[in-house]
Amino acid sequence: MADPPVVDAGQLDADELLARIVDEGRIRVRTEFLDAEHEVVLRWDGDVFYCDTPTRLHKHDSESEMRACLVKQGYGR
Repeated sequence: MADPPVVDAGQLDADELLARIVDEGRIRVRTEFLDAEHEVVLRWDGDVFYCDTPTRLHKHDSESEMRACLVKQGYGR
């Protein structure tokens, strides 16, 4: 499998980011946390949305939940 595309946090708005996750299945978001760069994998398996962060995995059952997470975490504007 090819590496998923990478975008910088805040580069896309939440709706654009969500559309890419649904279209491509997974994307990586480059973000900064505690003065270090990290990548978060955002993915969708057809039913559930997942956020794989360096410290935890969390999931969302709907697009609206995922959209709220994208905004709250600063991944999408």
